[in-house]
Amino acid sequence: MKIEEIKRRVDELINLAGQVLTTRSRNMENCVLPESFYEFRSSSLSFINNTFGKDHPFYKEFDKTVHEIYIAHVEKGRGILKAVKQEIDGGWIFTVKGLVSAEIFSDFLEMSEYLLKEGHGYKDASAVMIGSVLEEHLRQLCNKNSIPVEITKDGKPVPKKADLLNSELGAADIYNKLDQKSITSWLDLRNKAAHGKYTEYTKEQVELMYQGVSNFISRTT
Repeated sequence: MKIEEIKRRVDELINLAGQVLTTRSRNMENCVLPESFYEFRSSSLSFINNTFGKDHPFYKEFDKTVHEIYIAHVEKGRGILKAVKQEIDGGWIFTVKGLVSAEIFSDFLEMSEYLLKEGHGYKDASAVMIGSVLEEHLRQLCNKNSIPVEITKDGKPVPKKADLLNSELGAADIYNKLDQKSITSWLDLRNKAAHGKYTEYTKEQVELMYQGVSNFISRTT
């Protein structure tokens, strides 16, 4: 799924909310038809989960507030989807969960390049975006080479951190030591951006990160 397809899908769900609001239950006042409601709810939750993940506030808020067939619940759901649309249109979509094709990687990298060209004010968002693409690519490489991407902690599966993935991929000779060191530095820059340490790196370093990650993905895809 490409970014334009994601944008089209959120528009479809917003329109679906409008269609659901035109239905009315004969037995309950201020309610929509159950079948239409649950189609809207399940489709929207699936979309938000695949795009942002279950831990994102969008998913939690939708799941919590859109759970009964009342008209007000559908209206709240439509409002949340409109916020999702603004987030996507504005480029603030960093989680690449479920977006695993080479095309989507290319779209995210192009978006980060665009942000860099917009000026110094966007270097931080660009760094987080590039780092997210890199981390997902590392997980794909692990899957491709039968390297587990989860560990068990307190009896539950937990995703491995990107640094550990990099270490295990390097140890398995999936790529060379120079690549491994470069990835370590890129992940460090991403983490600084994600934790608000904006003065500890420059726009020029993010530009080099973009070039390096783009080249690395093209060589190892």
